[in-house]
Amino acid sequence: MKKRCQSCGIPLGIGFYGINADGTINEEYCKYCFENGEFREPNLTLEEMIGRSSANMVDDLNMTREEAEKLATGIIPTLKRWRVVT
Repeated sequence: MKKRCQSCGIPLGIGFYGINADGTINEEYCKYCFENGEFREPNLTLEEMIGRSSANMVDDLNMTREEAEKLATGIIPTLKRWRVVT
């Protein structure tokens, strides 16, 4: 299983890792979600992330809207950033 961004779910690899405040690579989050030790959009909601992820899958992976929404809804809430701590 590939390592995935724990915010948006994209596969992580060289050139896609986020950066910590000290300039080191963050292996949990991608560069689109995490920069300089912080989330690029700290007020982004889970619903907004699911919508963006779905739209990207439709555009980039030629999925139907229904397929993309089902996949995003099943995966995004399980990622570290979005898990609800009780």
